[in-house]
Amino acid sequence: MSDPCDLPGAELFQNRIGVFAHDFLRCTLFIAETGGKGQAYTQKFYSTLASASTLLEDFLDYHGAKNNKNWYFFRELVATMRHIGLASNFQKHISNRILHYDLPESSEFEAEGVQALQFLKGCLEKAAPVILAEARRLAIPLPADRLREEDFPHIQCSDALAYDIDDEDKDRQKHHLVKIASEFLNIVKTFDAIKFYERLSLKEILALVPERVNEVEIRRYEMLFHNLQSAFDTYVIHGGILIGKRRLKQLRGFFSVVFHLLQMVGRLLHFYERHLFDAGYKDTYKKVHDQLCALIPPEQILEWTINYGLYYVCHFLTLGREHARLILNENIERGAIRVPIPQKLGFHARPSLLVAKIVQHYGGQVDLVVGEDRFDASSVLDIQWAGGKIQKENLQEVVLEGDLRALRDIEILASVNYGEDLMGKGVPLPPELKYLR
Repeated sequence: MSDPCDLPGAELFQNRIGVFAHDFLRCTLFIAETGGKGQAYTQKFYSTLASASTLLEDFLDYHGAKNNKNWYFFRELVATMRHIGLASNFQKHISNRILHYDLPESSEFEAEGVQALQFLKGCLEKAAPVILAEARRLAIPLPADRLREEDFPHIQCSDALAYDIDDEDKDRQKHHLVKIASEFLNIVKTFDAIKFYERLSLKEILALVPERVNEVEIRRYEMLFHNLQSAFDTYVIHGGILIGKRRLKQLRGFFSVVFHLLQMVGRLLHFYERHLFDAGYKDTYKKVHDQLCALIPPEQILEWTINYGLYYVCHFLTLGREHARLILNENIERGAIRVPIPQKLGFHARPSLLVAKIVQHYGGQVDLVVGEDRFDASSVLDIQWAGGKIQKENLQEVVLEGDLRALRDIEILASVNYGEDLMGKGVPLPPELKYLR
């Protein structure tokens, strides 16, 4: 028998495509034969589909299918199944875990998640017969062995293992909780640039994607929330969200649901930008692009990506912010300092803004105390209100109480007269306050 490696290039490719397409086509046949009969795909199925399509896409790309008229459409169909399968897997994970997240105001989200999965399932079902037709045209052998529903059991069952590892709250957790909650608040603050609170029209979505919201931007936030979740599981509740204090479990729930939604949004944005967005290509690329758009309408992908996925990211970030602040203020080390007021202009715009930025950076509560009155030191307006009272009473010093981390930096700021000279002009800030620049 001759060595397969001795075959000519094209013949060798045709010989091996059946091997690399085998598992992918089994999944596709499973969709085509059972999908229209009410089959609810499980996380195991989506994971299998994503893995098989990734392997086949890599094989096709390695052999130049992107640049071959005969194979390009099939390659794009494989990519479609890969990205839709991955997005479905992330959404299915959310649906499986939503009760354990114990999140407030989540009933509508849970119901819409079911609809999102149904939409993605419909995309797979529309693509499946087209893929099988392309496989026959390309003479790729269809597997004789079929997958069955029993091959894809649900990830959850009625029996659970006993929780027999002590994971009680420890004092050492406080330091990590403060750090994690502060990082969460800072991420939320940077996310405000793309946050929205009402569903968007298609016109508004098209103005948003990909100019301001795109795969690269979403993946950046995805990694930040993955890091938060990992830090929480490592340093706070090692056993995960099923054990520990409810408030901490809910905080972890906010991290998790946002992280997995961003995974889904990022995958669908990749699919839209790379495969459905009209980038001005011509000839074969344009023809295949139009075929894909007829199969999976871009506006529907964008609707679910933005008005479901990103909308609920914004929703849970807003709810999670207040939750994180509460946990932060329960765990911060508190203190009090007495500092001079800014010379000679008092708490006008620049000093007030710098003090507020320090407090906002750490996220914990800090009060500016003037006599019997207390002012929120994270608010520029509140500090300026306090400044009026300070000027009226001719005070030379003020007391600040609250988050010791912020108080230490405010002391540093006060030591350089709050970043300005006696004429009110800005001066360089110490290196410890570089985050204010």
